[in-house]
Amino acid sequence: MKEIRIHARAGQGAITVANLLGAAAFVEGKYALTFPHFGAARMGAPMNAFVRVSDEPIRLRSQIYEPDYLIVVDPTLVEPYDVFSGLKSDGVAVVNRPTCEGLEAPDGGGKVVCVPATEIADEVIGRPFANTTLLGAFAAASGLISLEAVKQVIAERFAERLAETNAEAAKRGHEFVASQQ
Repeated sequence: MKEIRIHARAGQGAITVANLLGAAAFVEGKYALTFPHFGAARMGAPMNAFVRVSDEPIRLRSQIYEPDYLIVVDPTLVEPYDVFSGLKSDGVAVVNRPTCEGLEAPDGGGKVVCVPATEIADEVIGRPFANTTLLGAFAAASGLISLEAVKQVIAERFAERLAETNAEAAKRGHEFVASQQ
């Protein structure tokens, strides 16, 4: 089983990322479980979403404390919160940031991949919603899901024009990370 923890602020699409990631895993014949965790239930408050992906049915329902992967939608959460907490030594964190310059790696190890997801989304979608860009970047960084599965679930989730632009944003996020490896 692989565990993914997503850090964002309420309203930034973390639940959408979690649901799309779970759906993409399902498309590829895997089991998935997704759920959010809210602190103060208000727009802009820090929150988490969790995803578990496995080849077997998933019965574990607790929060994820030692993730294999992290997705950080809001880069302002990196400094005041220990978003890298518990990341496994062979884990990967995908962070919405133009560069990793000045970003300290997790104490326990793990790899950090930075993606200018907000900028890509703003250019492609016309709005600064980085979630589908980060999903494409996550697919490239982790290998856990394919870009094709991501595009399929985006097409099923969004209306035609939004599906096209979000799929393109996911593709660009994927290409950005693939070109860095």
